[in-house]
Amino acid sequence: MILAVLFANSEGNILVERFNGVPAEERLHWRSFLVKLGADNLKGVKNEELLVASHKSVYIVYTVLGDVSIFVVGRDEYDELALAEVIFAITTAVKDVCGKIPSERLFLDKYGKICLCLDEIVWKGLLENTERDRIRRLVRLKPPTEI
Repeated sequence: MILAVLFANSEGNILVERFNGVPAEERLHWRSFLVKLGADNLKGVKNEELLVASHKSVYIVYTVLGDVSIFVVGRDEYDELALAEVIFAITTAVKDVCGKIPSERLFLDKYGKICLCLDEIVWKGLLENTERDRIRRLVRLKPPTEI
């Protein structure tokens, strides 16, 4: 299961978060842990360079894209390789929506559409779509008969 997808800015503020199967009382811990992990390790990392962490049966794949850090947490069948595929689909969708590598401002301007893309990629803790064109079609916000 994909336990969490988080986007944070360079100051460590959460921009978008999606938790699946994580109790509410544990979410604060995950937020602070992931932000600290990013602060410790993402300085000087190139765009879309993947970093991996694991603890017991939980895997974390994270990267930076412009001014935004992206974290994906999974367990069971969602190991490092599966999470790398998830994060690749997410970064591709964000770049498509923004038209380029996003600044924090551009990311927030496109917030709604990015959330739609995220919902099409990860749904209820499972990877749904990774195909770029399919995700684009699904988030066009037009009735299915006009597509």
